[in-house]
Amino acid sequence: MPENSHSADLGADGSPEPGDLPVRDLADVPAVEVITKSIVMLMSAAAEKLGLADDPSAQASVDLDEARKLITALAGLVTASISDLGLHAAPIRDGLKSLQLAFREASSIPDEPGAGPGEKLTGPVRG
Repeated sequence: MPENSHSADLGADGSPEPGDLPVRDLADVPAVEVITKSIVMLMSAAAEKLGLADDPSAQASVDLDEARKLITALAGLVTASISDLGLHAAPIRDGLKSLQLAFREASSIPDEPGAGPGEKLTGPVRG
């Protein structure tokens, strides 16, 4: 049996325990999968920083400075990899635009058009 795979013990809910999941060698993971997982992580983190989580206390954790950094990084990754995302490109681009618009709505002093997070990479965002 390979060193990085083993049988998984099941937790109370029937799912594998986190420490028991098989480990994938990063060399075996397709680049587009790494890119899309990174995009999803950046989108999720930006949404959290914008207070868009389902959690009722999400508004208390709004951090626009952090959200700006995450959205700008997301815009760079999306812009650089858009041709590799295939059928996922349009929904990813829409998700980025939604985050940019949510940032604009959350800002008490909105950025000038084209100066919002990631807009130097994506162009001005309009609702």
